[in-house]
Amino acid sequence: MNSIRKLESELWESADILRKDSKLNSSQYCMPVLALIFLRYAYSRYKMVEKEILQSRPMRGGRVMPVEPSDFAAKSALYLPKEAQFDYLVNLPDDVASAGLKKKDGHPINSLGEAVNNAMQLVEDQSEQLTGVLPKTYTSFADDLLRELLRIFNNKTIDEVGGDVIGRIYEYFLSKFAKAVASDDGVFFTPKSLVKMLVNVLEPKQGVMLDPACGSGGMFVQTGDFVNAAGMNANTQMTFYGQEKVEYNAQLCLMNMAVHGLNGEIISGDEANSFYHDYHNLAGKCDYVMANPPFNVDKVKAESASAAGRLPFGLPGVNAKNKEIGNAKYLWISYFYAYLNDHGRAGFVMASSATDSANKDRDIREKLVRTGDVDVMVSVGNNFFYTLSLPCSLWFFDRNKNADIRDKVLFIDARNYYTVVDRTLNEWTEWQLRNLQAIVHLYRGEKEKYMALLDEYDKAIGKAMAALEEQGQPFSELIDRDTRSHFWGIMGWIADAGKDYEKMRQRINDQILQTKGCVKSAEGMIEKRKVKSMRLAGEKFCKVLSDIIAIIDEREWLVSKFGEEGEYQDVLGLCKIATIQDIEEKNYSLTPGAYVGVAEQEDDGVDFHERMNEIHAELAQLNQEANVLMDEIQKGWEKIK
Repeated sequence: MNSIRKLESELWESADILRKDSKLNSSQYCMPVLALIFLRYAYSRYKMVEKEILQSRPMRGGRVMPVEPSDFAAKSALYLPKEAQFDYLVNLPDDVASAGLKKKDGHPINSLGEAVNNAMQLVEDQSEQLTGVLPKTYTSFADDLLRELLRIFNNKTIDEVGGDVIGRIYEYFLSKFAKAVASDDGVFFTPKSLVKMLVNVLEPKQGVMLDPACGSGGMFVQTGDFVNAAGMNANTQMTFYGQEKVEYNAQLCLMNMAVHGLNGEIISGDEANSFYHDYHNLAGKCDYVMANPPFNVDKVKAESASAAGRLPFGLPGVNAKNKEIGNAKYLWISYFYAYLNDHGRAGFVMASSATDSANKDRDIREKLVRTGDVDVMVSVGNNFFYTLSLPCSLWFFDRNKNADIRDKVLFIDARNYYTVVDRTLNEWTEWQLRNLQAIVHLYRGEKEKYMALLDEYDKAIGKAMAALEEQGQPFSELIDRDTRSHFWGIMGWIADAGKDYEKMRQRINDQILQTKGCVKSAEGMIEKRKVKSMRLAGEKFCKVLSDIIAIIDEREWLVSKFGEEGEYQDVLGLCKIATIQDIEEKNYSLTPGAYVGVAEQEDDGVDFHERMNEIHAELAQLNQEANVLMDEIQKGWEKIK
């Protein structure tokens, strides 16, 4: 995991330096760079599938029969002509014009940019889904710059790490570009932890899935990952449909899906404007709907929206003079519900204000609540988006809820439950996502899934502990013998904790302190040239220990609320199951905070009034010292004059 993150970061830093050198803005640079990552992935997958094909390839005249496009189609893989293969482009001579290369149309290729454009066209010829999608603007890059980009993405570590690494790198670059491309049309990326939360609650298995505001396709990718992780094939189990008004974003979506091996029907342009078109004719036919729509859009034409249908609860408020809908939040909410079949589920991101907005919105919300199909409501805190700092909420519908929760809604206030990535970004870790999902499982009566999660925690902690000695070895080999003996003595003490996780956490914390102490002790005992390596090894090992503590802390967070046996209970400040009658009493508000309440703050033992008096005394002393210092400065200034 750490090696992949390091690779992502290194590739981005290298490519971003080149972006600055190219004098292209982020929106001009984004698509060509992502397409090169896509081409690198396509080549990696091509070589893997080619190897499989050749293992059982017949021979003729003592030679293995060459592979053909049909062989790759049979394995749901993309065939690449030689001129579209990544290593072919990487190994072209510096003077491309001298190589005598020809384009598909027979015209000569005079630059590396033309060669890459030709490669993109050849790839499109192999895939109907990609027709007209890949950029062919590489002549806007200087050949030296383009050659360096190809070299960066030809990093052999990508193949060594294995798995769907290119897909991860593609998503990583997409997220980084999202920070830079922050115009209205450029906000195309929904953070992965929010998308995963939607998918985890919906638990897609098979059927039709629609995202009517699909952006760069994150909903499809995470759904595909979820289905594949369950041992199924997403392309055979799921049928993906998307609408995306902005063509640029739709192209990113198709590339993103292709990078992850997914097929889908994605439409863009005016016909993809979901306010006025149900292009795929899916009203009432979807098993799953997921979206992060542009919910605060205004000036939607009321008559056109009404004529387009999918409004089971009527239009939101309309400006009588202009005949426009002032805010699109409840248009989207109505659409998501209208697309579902009689057992469908929907999950979507929505502005926090929608949970208790008034007037027509409130009337629509009442009708929606009375269907019994509102399933789960989640409040999300600030800084979950790359381009926005505002909070949001996650809504979930289920047209086929269990009978015992038919008239109930689960409210979760997760505004204070997250991990800080940096000063402007928060996220849910994988374990935090699983914990929130566990609350939903208990609400649905799926206690066995809760118990399975605790078992996964125990296995993960056990596996991490078993590997601890091996991970501590590099550090141990760099410190002196006496310090090493002390280091391993503490390590044995951790293992003795067994499954007493509180004791284990304390001992691991002690080991972190001891490791830092060993670093200081060893600094004066080993050769100077080894000190830096020893420090880095110590830091790396402390990070391993901290990661184990993080897993333990998340397990203990969950167990402290629902026990080792997994008995659901309302938790003040976190979750509550409310009935439709409870919601009616609160004027049909769907704001989780209105139901879960506020958790009691632990008494820190500090007397407020006493501490305030101390602060005032400290402030008066500081002011007095500041005045003395100012007098001295003034006297010094007078002398200089």
